[in-house]
Amino acid sequence: MKAFVSWSGGKDSCLSCYEAMQSKDIEVSYLLNMISEDGERSRSHGISSDLLRLQAEAIGISVIQRKTSRKTYEKEFKKAISCFKKENIMAGVFGDIDVQEHRDWIERVCNELGIKPVFPLWKKKRKKIMERFIEPGFQAIIVAVNSEFLGEDWLGRRLDKEFLKDIENLGNVDICGENGEYHSFVYNGPIFRKQVRFAEDKKTLREKNWFLELIHPV
Repeated sequence: MKAFVSWSGGKDSCLSCYEAMQSKDIEVSYLLNMISEDGERSRSHGISSDLLRLQAEAIGISVIQRKTSRKTYEKEFKKAISCFKKENIMAGVFGDIDVQEHRDWIERVCNELGIKPVFPLWKKKRKKIMERFIEPGFQAIIVAVNSEFLGEDWLGRRLDKEFLKDIENLGNVDICGENGEYHSFVYNGPIFRKQVRFAEDKKTLREKNWFLELIHPV
């Protein structure tokens, strides 16, 4: 069965893609990435749309980017899925872990369009998810944090065993960042044909979130 992966560029979408690719029943055909109205950044993580295209190129799976506002998100999402159906893509892979509200929305939208939603990470234990990401050799960097949970100093940290230990020790933060505590950008790993090259740039505070700008070095 051909499928698309709902893509943010972060660890959960990447791991769900990896899990789907291990299945004999799923063939991942596209990554679907929703970006800002100006086309410059992903809506979810604030990552440069150019860098996300380089990420998809490094993986070897085509990415479809759709410009959208918060108000038009569902409309544009459905348009993209309708285009996928024309290529006989009948499933969507999602990286949600346990936020029921998100799953309910995904299932409603997919059911309305006759698409099968697949949730490889759903209800899995948090630490198992993190270990499943780290141990095979995925490499990611923290690009956004919610300042109510994590400080600016967490930006730029690599998602590794030391990170896992430190975030577990905090005690009051979801170690997978499922509630938006942090977001990541994956730049290498088992599904990558080559590493994504990038450089760290400025840090900015927008509303309550800190963001680390990543740029592609010339």
